[in-house]
Amino acid sequence: MPIRRIKNSIKLIAFQTFAFLLWSTAAGAAEPAASTGLTSIFAAESTPAKSIFHLSMFVLAITAIIFVVVFTLLVYSVVKFRARTADADREPAQVYGSTQIELAWTIIPILIVLVLFMATARVIHAVQDAPMPATAVEVTAIGHQFWWEFRYPRLGIVTANELHIPVSDPARPKPTFLTLLSADTDHSFWIPQLAGKTDLIPNRINQMWMDPFRPGIFLGQCAQYCGTQHAKMLLRVSVDSAEDFDAWVRAQRQPAIQEEKAIAGRRVFETTACINCHAISGTVANGRFGPDLTHLMSRATIASGAAENTRENLRLWVQNPDAIKPGSLMPAMNLDDADLDALVRYMETLR
Repeated sequence: MPIRRIKNSIKLIAFQTFAFLLWSTAAGAAEPAASTGLTSIFAAESTPAKSIFHLSMFVLAITAIIFVVVFTLLVYSVVKFRARTADADREPAQVYGSTQIELAWTIIPILIVLVLFMATARVIHAVQDAPMPATAVEVTAIGHQFWWEFRYPRLGIVTANELHIPVSDPARPKPTFLTLLSADTDHSFWIPQLAGKTDLIPNRINQMWMDPFRPGIFLGQCAQYCGTQHAKMLLRVSVDSAEDFDAWVRAQRQPAIQEEKAIAGRRVFETTACINCHAISGTVANGRFGPDLTHLMSRATIASGAAENTRENLRLWVQNPDAIKPGSLMPAMNLDDADLDALVRYMETLR
């Protein structure tokens, strides 16, 4: 009975291993919805992510085969050469070395490691050494505690937390190349469906690129512990069609809208500590310690993705940032209700 249970366990483990491989491959090949909300490497939607996914599946397949072979041999040996009552007074055959066996367990692992090394080096070279075409969109991503700053040097745009990039049509490739910088400590830029992790390190310039296959919203986050609110340093990448991206660029190049009804709120903004950290084009505010707010209301979230961009959340964020993101570096403004309401009305006009 124990032998039968062991054999059944071997079959079950082998079946589960190969079932997982098949599921992983199918998940990566399946056509996802327009906005999946996933942070999964198994639904790659960009050339770098696809390369990493295929490499991962290749490594997983090899290690799964090794596991099944070793586990099967181990169980076979345990079952076949188990102690028996009839053999209690006999010593098993002694083997004092085998050239064939020693060569096998030396050469086979070397070949496996060599294959894995060559496959990995090929992917690293293809991703890291890819040339930047003239049609590429250039973005400088700067990691702050605990938010993201995005600058488009060729387009003259500065925004925060939500990265907009165009879809890359294979017939007309338009990849996005990112220069990664850090303003304070180590961060890591990771959108699993679009690219692998790349660190942002103070006083060092790193680069990465992505060429999304389809429009949609792709989620990610900082993947390197950077302080108290590391877990809420989220990323939101909006991959737009060519027309939508051009429209977004035109809108972002416009100065902040000045509405008469929001003059009181603008006065509050310009006479408090807000202008020390934030910038709004067309005003005296030119701070660089916090996100650029020129087109704040064009973003779906605030606090680096920690809350939806609604009037209620915006008011709470200004009044008491720790209520949304404990440990964030934004100070509570301690405004009275009248000034707070006026400031929020003004911020709602920043579209």
